[in-house]
Amino acid sequence: MRVRGGASSGSGIAMRLHPIDGDDPQAVRDALPAALDGIRPLALGFTPASDDVVPDGTAAVVATSGSSGVPKRVVLSASALRASAEATAARIGAGRWTLCLPAGYVAGLQVLVRSQLAGTDPTVVTGHLSPQAFVDATRDAAGADLYISLVPAQLATLIDAADDAEVLAALRAHRAILVGGQALSDSIRIRAMDLRVPLVHTYGSSETSGGCVYNGIALDGVRVGQVDDELRINGPMLASGYLGDPALTDRIFTTDEQGERWYRTGDRGFILDGEVEVHGRLDNVIVSGGINISLDRVERIVRTVPGLEQAVVLGKPDERWGESAIIFAPVPVGGDGRRMLEEARARVAAEIGKHARPVQLEGGELPMLASGKPDRELLRRMIHDVPPPSAGDPAL
Repeated sequence: MRVRGGASSGSGIAMRLHPIDGDDPQAVRDALPAALDGIRPLALGFTPASDDVVPDGTAAVVATSGSSGVPKRVVLSASALRASAEATAARIGAGRWTLCLPAGYVAGLQVLVRSQLAGTDPTVVTGHLSPQAFVDATRDAAGADLYISLVPAQLATLIDAADDAEVLAALRAHRAILVGGQALSDSIRIRAMDLRVPLVHTYGSSETSGGCVYNGIALDGVRVGQVDDELRINGPMLASGYLGDPALTDRIFTTDEQGERWYRTGDRGFILDGEVEVHGRLDNVIVSGGINISLDRVERIVRTVPGLEQAVVLGKPDERWGESAIIFAPVPVGGDGRRMLEEARARVAAEIGKHARPVQLEGGELPMLASGKPDRELLRRMIHDVPPPSAGDPAL
């Protein structure tokens, strides 16, 4: 029996995966003890093939959200998940968590792992996290040290509702509110600080068993390096690799001259006085009129415009310039949208230059993934008039 993807364990024993519905938090929770004991590795978010086997010690294989391309299947060992959860507890404490993210994604899975290691029962919110659902969940867990993990869109909903005294009290009742999964706009972060919300901005990925840098500072046991402009991460919470893709595993997980294993994040960033600054994806660049433009940088500026805090900026073909930037945002079409676009163009021109100004704003509800992130791949398909993937498309 062969191991498809990931680094093999010293014993060389290969184990079969057991599919679990990642949308059923109770099913994942019930299966987690055996997974963390290395007895029954889980396949979350996909159905494994008959020859999909993993190294001894694997706890779970997590299918990435595919927000920017073809999903990958990340092999996570029990020791990696435990190391991440223990480092989080060492940094922010342990207590009772609220789960309002899909348990099949790494952020939701880690809420369950942290809860198990802390010996607490998580509060589970199913469906949309409305302000009232958040208040109710906080009230149900009263008397414990409270923690919750959110994506920025969920946090924005709660911050927008914080003029309600119950919502604000629920936000402040937590010891820590972890926010990650995508960039957090400065406006939301500042509003949270002004409201004295205990916000912890996390940086990490499925390949690091979830967030491993909290408010710019690496967790204990984690090292962040910089090679050229790329951030690289070393630590005990690194994934074993990618299921069924040893070539990708070897390219993304490298070993240095000292035998240390590093994860190549693909993110542009810097380390200043021990603090990690992330400046977007290295490959999220368009060429407009012969000039390279970082769409992540444009998006950060666009999100400073009131009303565009949740905007997504992508590239589109342009007959004159080759490529140009387009904004997608949940805003009404009409006068307000035109005003927002002009304000965004002015701010981008002032900070980057006229060549980087977005040319278009598409209003309306953004398509979202189950993880709570905008579905950037679907938006790209819309731009290029590519039909959505069918059931047999490997991108699912």
